[in-house]
Amino acid sequence: MMFKAGILIMSDKGSRGEREDRSGREIQDMLAGSGFQFDYYEVIPDERDIIIEKLIHACDQQRLDVIFTSGGTGFSRRDVTPEATLAVIERLTPGIPEAIRLYGLQKTPHAMLSRATAGIRGNTLIINLPGSVKGVRESLEAILPALGHGLEILVGSATECGQG
Repeated sequence: MMFKAGILIMSDKGSRGEREDRSGREIQDMLAGSGFQFDYYEVIPDERDIIIEKLIHACDQQRLDVIFTSGGTGFSRRDVTPEATLAVIERLTPGIPEAIRLYGLQKTPHAMLSRATAGIRGNTLIINLPGSVKGVRESLEAILPALGHGLEILVGSATECGQG
């Protein structure tokens, strides 16, 4: 099955062209050949209202199956991605950020500082990832084994735990 995917990067410097986005490329590289077709990619500033607007657009107009965000999940005042995500989702998926943090904690105690969240709006899964290439890589390593099955359930091509 092919999933329609999107990437939304939160970076003030990236949105002004002052920094090249490498985390979005890492997401694409890691998911290449795994059934993801990237139909949406954008780099925007760390602004809550803009993030909300772009997430709603990706879910409601683009009708993506999954959108990966990168950046804005730390402790700085500009890190507002989790709050923007919580403002648009309808259902939380707490196991995803829990798995990411647990996996990350095996590598660094700093993983506990992530405020990333994940949830569902309509038929779109939104997953917050860190802004660093290493953080993106480790996060995707943590969730890829179950992500496809979860998306199949969400888009209606599989049943949960074999139930009909």
